[in-house]
Amino acid sequence: MRLLLVEDDKALIQSLTKSLKAAGYAVDIAENGIDAEYLGNENIYDIAILDLGLPQRSGLEVLTNWRQAQNNLPVIILTARDTWQEKVDGFKAGADDYLSKPFHDEELLARISALLHRSKQAPAGEINTSGLKLDEQRQTVTNQQGQCHTLTGTEFRLLRYMLLHAGQILSKSTLTEHIYNFDSDKDSNVIEAYIKRLRKILGKEQIETRRGQGYIFRDTSL
Repeated sequence: MRLLLVEDDKALIQSLTKSLKAAGYAVDIAENGIDAEYLGNENIYDIAILDLGLPQRSGLEVLTNWRQAQNNLPVIILTARDTWQEKVDGFKAGADDYLSKPFHDEELLARISALLHRSKQAPAGEINTSGLKLDEQRQTVTNQQGQCHTLTGTEFRLLRYMLLHAGQILSKSTLTEHIYNFDSDKDSNVIEAYIKRLRKILGKEQIETRRGQGYIFRDTSL
């Protein structure tokens, strides 16, 4: 899953980026409101962490503009300001969740997981689909035979995205956009190699190839 972190505090950016990457997220950074608004409209992110106190354009204005443009990117607001009115303004502008500074990274990670899982109606922390169990904290998957496999970072990001979009056709370019950040060396052909590795763990029939379209994770529980 690819995340947009919008924050101008360099120390916080450094610590959060480390925690988010360790939790299996590809992370891009915007340090001002103008860049944030542009990047958030690129339709390549699964969630945005948005500070309100930004230079050049406020986080509240960025969020308002996103929603006016029919951009439904899930957003968690971060702010040092802890008044009820600012929380209300944030929710009215279209925020999905709100976290006041200072906070523990573990709480932010839990809120991100909960928000991403909301549409799937799955408990945060794990995904159960088609007899498979993906443990997001340990970054392991247990297959239908009960065998637990530790995943590499890329395998984990790829499988998590596919599980949360089970039954949908996912092109190579879509998968590449959502599991790598801007700094990564993106090669869509590498996706094929990771798909092969996941098939060895999950079974060949679990991930279907649609020629000229992409891949489908087959949700046999539906």
